[in-house]
Amino acid sequence: METTRVGIAIVEHEGRFLVGVRQPDQVLSGKAEFPGGKCEPGEAAQDCAARECLEETGVPVVAERLLEHTEHEYAHGRVDLEFWLCRVASDEASESGDTVSPIGSFRWCEWSELATLDFPDANRRVIEQLIADSR
Repeated sequence: METTRVGIAIVEHEGRFLVGVRQPDQVLSGKAEFPGGKCEPGEAAQDCAARECLEETGVPVVAERLLEHTEHEYAHGRVDLEFWLCRVASDEASESGDTVSPIGSFRWCEWSELATLDFPDANRRVIEQLIADSR
């Protein structure tokens, strides 16, 4: 079974995180998700995370540091996930003067909500890490 490389953006802004819900036509539909997707051939995971975040949410971000790297096997396939802590690109944040509004199914949620959302199994360790770091 081939492994799919995925870059995921954990976007923290003003003490909140950018979270969406997977659509009915997507694998793991109905699950909570951070913006991200499949890496293009030769693309660094942090670049993928930033690109996918902009495509999915309309929010431009800069990847700052790797939070978690994990592999997970689901019934639909094996994934190699890199979770990158990202910040909203400074020019966008300064233009708006407040929280940047995401598009699609994404919204800003408080760190305390993270434990209550139904994320895919592969996200468990990074969610635990975010909750611990936010306390």
